[in-house]
Amino acid sequence: MDMADRPAERLPAPGLDRAPIHAVHTHASPAARLHPAVERWIAAHRAEGHRCATLDPLGVADSVDARELLAPSAFGLAGSDELGPGAPAVLGASDVAALDHRLKRIYCGALALDSSALRDPTRRAWLHARLEALPPARSSTALLDRLIQAEAWEQFVAGRFPAAKRFSLEGCEALLPLLDALVEQAALQGVGELFMGMPHRGRVNVLVNLLGMVPARVLDHFDPDAPRPERHRDLVYHLGAQRSFATAHGPLKLTLAPNPSHLQSVFPVVLGMTYAAQQRSRAAALVVHGDAAFAGQGVVMEALMLSQRGGYAVGGCVHVIVNNQLGFTAPNPMDAAAARYCTDIARCIDAPVLRVNADAPERLAHAATLALAYRARFGADVVIDLIGYRRNGHSEHDEPSLTSPRLYPMAAQRASVVESQGAALVAEGHCGLADMARHIERQRAAAQRAFAIAAPDAGAEGAGAARERVAESAGPTRAALQAWVSAMTRLPRGFAPHQRIAELAAQWQRVAAGDASARADWCFAENMAYASLLEAGVGVRVSGMDVERGTFMHRHAVWHNQALAGPDEFLPLRQLGALAPFEVVNSPLSEEAVLGFEYGHSVQRPADLTVWEAQYGDFVNGAQVYVDQYIASGEEKWGQRSALTVLLPHGYEGVGPEHSNAFLSRFLQLCGAGNLRVACPSTAAQWYHLLRRQALGAERKPLIVMTPKAALHQDAASHSPLDALLQGRFEPVLDDDRTLPDEVRHLVLCSGKLHHELARARAAQPEAAAGVALVRLEQLYPFPQAELAAVLARYPRLARLTWAQEETLNQGAWHFVRDDLAALAPGGLAWRPVARAVTAAGACSSQAVHRREQAALIARALAG
Repeated sequence: MDMADRPAERLPAPGLDRAPIHAVHTHASPAARLHPAVERWIAAHRAEGHRCATLDPLGVADSVDARELLAPSAFGLAGSDELGPGAPAVLGASDVAALDHRLKRIYCGALALDSSALRDPTRRAWLHARLEALPPARSSTALLDRLIQAEAWEQFVAGRFPAAKRFSLEGCEALLPLLDALVEQAALQGVGELFMGMPHRGRVNVLVNLLGMVPARVLDHFDPDAPRPERHRDLVYHLGAQRSFATAHGPLKLTLAPNPSHLQSVFPVVLGMTYAAQQRSRAAALVVHGDAAFAGQGVVMEALMLSQRGGYAVGGCVHVIVNNQLGFTAPNPMDAAAARYCTDIARCIDAPVLRVNADAPERLAHAATLALAYRARFGADVVIDLIGYRRNGHSEHDEPSLTSPRLYPMAAQRASVVESQGAALVAEGHCGLADMARHIERQRAAAQRAFAIAAPDAGAEGAGAARERVAESAGPTRAALQAWVSAMTRLPRGFAPHQRIAELAAQWQRVAAGDASARADWCFAENMAYASLLEAGVGVRVSGMDVERGTFMHRHAVWHNQALAGPDEFLPLRQLGALAPFEVVNSPLSEEAVLGFEYGHSVQRPADLTVWEAQYGDFVNGAQVYVDQYIASGEEKWGQRSALTVLLPHGYEGVGPEHSNAFLSRFLQLCGAGNLRVACPSTAAQWYHLLRRQALGAERKPLIVMTPKAALHQDAASHSPLDALLQGRFEPVLDDDRTLPDEVRHLVLCSGKLHHELARARAAQPEAAAGVALVRLEQLYPFPQAELAAVLARYPRLARLTWAQEETLNQGAWHFVRDDLAALAPGGLAWRPVARAVTAAGACSSQAVHRREQAALIARALAG
C-alpha cells in the first residue's frame, strides 16, 4: 500500500513559527527578572536531561536519577517558589513545581536531545527552542496499524519459514513508522530524492513494508524448494530497491542502496550517490546504522569526516541508529551515567543526537520533524538514536540465552510495542479493550493475507554481463585541440603562474602547434582527453589524494597564483565553455571512504567519467571492501552498473614495498564474466585513447588502470606525437614496429614501463638482441585473444616465447595470463616467464639493489 493511501497522522512542523523560550527568558527585557537559580536549573535540563531520560525499553542501561541531578532542591529551589520577581510564565508555568513537570516531560521523557557535541551555541539554542515548542505526543490508530504491519511480517515469515535468516526487526518495530515520518518530512523540506543505506537488522521488513518489494519475491529467497533459485544473485537482506511516493508535500523517490555484509561500507556509497544526484535534483541522504557497527567500524569516522569537506558534502545526512545495545553477542549498552554512547563518534562533526525509546513510537514524528528541520536549517548531520532491543538473537539461527541469559528472558516477557500502543489508545479513550483486541487481530490478518499473495514471474535480480560495445566517436580535429590549448593557457589578469606551470603552458602550446620537437606527455594527453569529453557533453570528476596536482606532478589540473593579488586558482579545463561539469577534488587522507563515495557517484552519474586515483597503487588495499564487494561484483549481484575508473600508480623503482605495487595480480583474480577492464598503458597516446574509450563506451564497466609513476611519466620514449592522439584508438596489443617479422625468432611480451627499458637494452646490444620482437599487452582483461593471435601470426619463425614482468613471480600478471598465452602459443612452443624471485614483501627499498635486479631481469628476458 502506498504511503499516500494510508490514513497517516501528519503533524505540522511544530514550533517553527513560535517564539522560542530562549527569547523569553534570555533576550527579552522581562527575562532578566528570572531568578539566577532558575536559569541554571533550566540550563541543566537542556544540557543533562538526556542522561535522565526514560530511553531503554528494558531498563538495563545505566542512567542518572533526575530526582538527584535535576531536582529543584539541587539548585536551592522549592516547588512553591516563583520563577523570579515579576517574571513571565515559562513553558506555561509560573512556579517551580509546574515548570519542573514541564521540563521533565520535555527533556527527560521518551524523546531526549543530546546537544553536548554542538560547539555552536546558536544551533543548541535553535534545537532547544523547537524541542520546547513541540506539542504533547499522542498515539494514533494509523501509527498502531503501521506497527501491526511491521510485527505481522516477522510473524508471517517465522510461521512460513522458521529456519529463515531474516534479521528480525522485533524489539525495534518503531523503525518502520520512523522511516515513514522521515520520508514525509523530507518531502516537506523540498527533497525530491532520498538515498538510503541500511544494514541487515529489519532490512527485509523495510523492503516489503516501506519500499513495496513484492512479498512473494522475498519469500522465494527463504524457500529451500524455490522453483528457480538461480534467479537469486545475492541474499535478500543485501538487496536494494526504489520506490516513488506521493506525499502530501509532493513527490519523493526513495532509493535503498544494495550493500554487502560489510555493514557500514554503504555509508560513503550513499553519500556519493546523493552528491551525484544533487546535480539534477534536491537530494538528501538517510543512513541507518547498527549501534555496534556505528561505534566500531573505521569507515564511519572516515565518511563523517569526508561529509564535511567541499567536493563531498551533501548538505547534511540524517543518521538513524537501530540500537539494540548488542553487537552480535557482545553487550554494547549505553551508559548515561558516564555519558558514553554508541553515537559518540558523531561528536567529531558536532552532530546533535535525538534519542528515542523504541517502545514510545508516538515520539517518532517529533524526532523526524526536528531532524529534517535541523538539516534544512543548518545543512548539517543529525542522529536519531532509536533505542530498542532484540527479541530474538543476532539472527534466527542464534541461541541468545547462551551469552545473555538475563537479558533475553526480559525481552521475551515484555509486551510487544503493538500491545503497548493498543493499551495506550484504550487508556486515552479511543475504544474499549475488546474492540482494540479485535482491531489488532483484523489488521494482523489483513496484513498476513497481503503477504501471502503470489507474485508474477520475474527475471533474475542482477543483470548479466553484456558483450562490450564501444561507441564510435570521432576524435577531435587539430584545430579543435589548438583552440582548447589556447583557452586553457590564457591566464586571467593578475595571475602569476609558477615557473614550472609557465613552462608547462608553453610546452602545451608547442605540442598543439605541431612543433616536431615537442611530443605529448602523459599530462598533456590526460588533460586533452578530459577536454574532448567535456566538449562532447561528458562530465568529468577526478578525486583522490593530491589529484589536483598529481602525486608525481603529472596532472596540473589546478594552477595556483604565485602573486599576492589576483585570483588564487586557475582551472584550465573550466575555461572551455563546455556545458558538462568538471570537478577535481583533493580528498582527505582516506582511501576507504573516498573510493566508496566515488563508486556511489559513478552509479548515479553513469554517463560521466568518474575517476578515483590512489596516491600510490599500493594504498588501494585500504579500500579492499569496495574493490571486492562493490566494484568487481556489484553488477552481477545487484544489477548495479558502474563505470568507475580507478587509477593506481604502479611500477618497481626501488622505493620499497609500499610505493611500488598496485596488486595487479589481486585485481586479475577478481576478473570474471566480463566484470572489469584492466589495463596497463605504455604511452601517452594509449592513455588518451583509453580514457576516451572508458567515457564513451556504450557498455559501462569499471576500469582499473596500472598508471605510471615518476619513471614512466618522465620517460621520453613513452611520449607520443600529436598525430597519435588525433588518430587511431586504444589498442589492447601493441606490436613491434622496429623488427622484420621474418627475422624474429624470439618474442618478448610484457606490459607497462618495462617495455621501454627492454627496448633501450635491445638497442644498446643490437647483435646480442638480434631477432627479438617486443610486443606490449596493454589490456590484461578482458584478455585480447584475437588481437594477440593476429600479432603472433605475423612471426612465422618463432622459436622462443617469453613473458616478462618486473614484479615478483608470485605477483604481477603471469599466473593470470599464462593459460590464455598457452592457448595462443604456436605448435610446440611454451611461454617462459621472466620475473623477480618470489618474495613476501615485493619490491626492494634500495635503489642500488633495484637497478641490479632490473638489469638482470632485462638480460634474462632478452636472452635467446
